[in-house]
Order: sequence, then C-alpha cells, then structure tokens
Amino acid sequence: MKQNQGSKKKRKRTVFTITADNARNVYLVGDFNGWDIKKHPMKPDGNGTWSKTLLLEPGTYQYKFLVNDRWQLDPGNDLRCFNCFGTFNNIVNVAAD
Repeated sequence: MKQNQGSKKKRKRTVFTITADNARNVYLVGDFNGWDIKKHPMKPDGNGTWSKTLLLEPGTYQYKFLVNDRWQLDPGNDLRCFNCFGTFNNIVNVAAD
C-alpha cells in the first residue's frame, strides 16, 4: 500500500538559543516534548550560548528553558502566553510551506 504523501506535514528545522554564561546545564522544555525536563539537553558553544535544534511539524508550540534547575523565559522571544502555574511560557510558531 502506498502512503499518501500529500497528508504528511513537513517538519521544519527550528533552532532555540539562550545565553547563559555560568550555566552548568540547560534544557529545552515544551509541549513538543511533553514538558519532559530531560528530553532535550542543550549544547554550549563555549562562549555562553546554548542551542538545540529540533525538527517540528508546522504549528504553535509553548516552551521554556530550564537553566541550572530554574525555569527561564526566552529573552530573545517576546511571544508569550499565560500558563496554569501563574507564570508565562514562550510561544514559537512553525510555519507551513
């Protein structure tokens, strides 16, 4: 049986970065990974910037960073929404082609 290629959503490379000079560990956490705090460790570049690249299907996602076990918003992204804990999450929109 042949798959219908038209119904498959193309995932897009999405890069997340944060500057955290003195961080020991940084994780990318969001609804794209079930808010699993250990699933997406970020890699340091040696100059204080941490990054993680994900392949995400088009859509809108909420996320935060966990820096040294403390939640932190993305200072480079002003798109935010209120969450159920009385704080905010960042929003990223992945556009379809």
